[in-house]
Amino acid sequence: MEVLDPVSVVLDQKGKDVWSISPQATVYEALEIMSAHEVGALLVVENGALIGLVSERDYARKIILHGRSSRDTAVREIMNAPPITISTNATVDGAMRLMTEHRIRHLPVVDSNSRPIGVVSIGDLVKWTITSHEHTIGQLQSYIAGQV
Repeated sequence: MEVLDPVSVVLDQKGKDVWSISPQATVYEALEIMSAHEVGALLVVENGALIGLVSERDYARKIILHGRSSRDTAVREIMNAPPITISTNATVDGAMRLMTEHRIRHLPVVDSNSRPIGVVSIGDLVKWTITSHEHTIGQLQSYIAGQV
């Protein structure tokens, strides 16, 4: 495990479940799906194409704070579009930098044809990085102790 590992390795470990919703669906329906699958964001897909991303943060900032109704608002009205994406061969470090630069918490991973094949969260990447550092520390401790 390294921060220079490709994002595809993170997806292999965490799973490639992709939860999506139509842009015509209501924000309430999106929240139901997020709650049912314990995720913080959904891909917005229309005719098989990734067109946006909607998150709990969007709900809080664009519905609640503006006094709107989640039952009467379409996902299209609050989604982030176009979505920022990353390829499977991008590094964990590169993904973290992109997420930090754009201040996002969820990053769709797309294949060479720009089709979504997974989503990584900042939590997924932080967990990967911590595990990588723990592994490196263990190797260094073994080396110092002469156990290599």
